[in-house]
Amino acid sequence: MTDTAAPVASRGRVRVERGAKRIRAYLGGHVVADTTDPLLVWEKPYYPAYYVPAADVRAELVPTGATDADPGRGEAQVLDVRVGGVEAPAAALRYDASPVEELRDAIRLDWSAMDAWFEEDEEVFTHPRDPYTRVDVLASSRHVRIEVDGVTVAESVKPTLLFETGLPVRYYVPKTDVRMDLLEHTDSVSHCPYKGEAEWWSVRVGDQVHPDLAWSYRTPFEESLKIAGLVAFYDEKVDVYVDGVLQERPSTKFA
Repeated sequence: MTDTAAPVASRGRVRVERGAKRIRAYLGGHVVADTTDPLLVWEKPYYPAYYVPAADVRAELVPTGATDADPGRGEAQVLDVRVGGVEAPAAALRYDASPVEELRDAIRLDWSAMDAWFEEDEEVFTHPRDPYTRVDVLASSRHVRIEVDGVTVAESVKPTLLFETGLPVRYYVPKTDVRMDLLEHTDSVSHCPYKGEAEWWSVRVGDQVHPDLAWSYRTPFEESLKIAGLVAFYDEKVDVYVDGVLQERPSTKFA
């Protein structure tokens, strides 16, 4: 999945690499930026942000007079984005005096302020895909049992295991192997750039309700189709037995 060159910069907590994908951002149906020379900038450890060369920005960038400071990237001008009569206030940053040289001539567009992002000709959701993240979805015959407060809420000998870089293995089980009578559907929705949009359930055991403890992807992206309609639980918050052995609860940002 890696399609970027070797790292070109690393300053403190900020890691910068040059990408090879064509990246486009849209607002109101108009192209805000179109580049084949993006920068991937790891502002946080989980995934990168896209920075676009200023020359590849087609929208008008209007200084707001405000600034935004970051210890690794320096001080940025805050810019309004205007294109085709549509405006996204304070949706861009420019670190023209950044201690990271590669950022000085680049524009950071706020992902959520744009209407759509494309990597090549495929729309990407939630955040840029990390070129170092791999997702493997494998059928298994392991015996998996999920308990909540000592009550078995799922048990299967035909789970599907999802391995994603940087995260614990996720055990997806058929709904027919889940105590759906203990699950209460919620209005929560989450998005993953590798899997798609997920729906959520809380788990009720007796009088205790554990909010948003299980999720499922009805129509996942092509690379994750094997988990369509299956249910997974937060290993961080439930007891998982694999082949009769209680697994240690992982410590992640979701715990």
